[in-house]
Amino acid sequence: MTLMRRLVIVAYKPKPGKADELKELMKTHLPRLREQSLVTDRESVIMEAADGTIVEVFEWLSEEVIQQAHLNPAVQQMWAEYAAVCDYVPLNSLKEAGDLFAGFSPLN
Repeated sequence: MTLMRRLVIVAYKPKPGKADELKELMKTHLPRLREQSLVTDRESVIMEAADGTIVEVFEWLSEEVIQQAHLNPAVQQMWAEYAAVCDYVPLNSLKEAGDLFAGFSPLN
């Protein structure tokens, strides 16, 4: 069976006063997923919207590993850390998403 890799785009809106904590947590995201063999070697792209929302593009190994992540205790712990500092928001809620060429400030 051939695994179909999945590129995803995620938007993390920092909770009030938690922007710096979120930015620090973002540095650990991909390494922690790699430790669990859930993502590819492709580097993520991390950027910031004008309203402070952090946008990340990264690549899961497959749709199956995304489902496995929901049962993985290490991933569950990481997601709890994210929940403490941000909310996940739809990409189309960002002003930039309505622009023909959506522009963001690079963070990595």
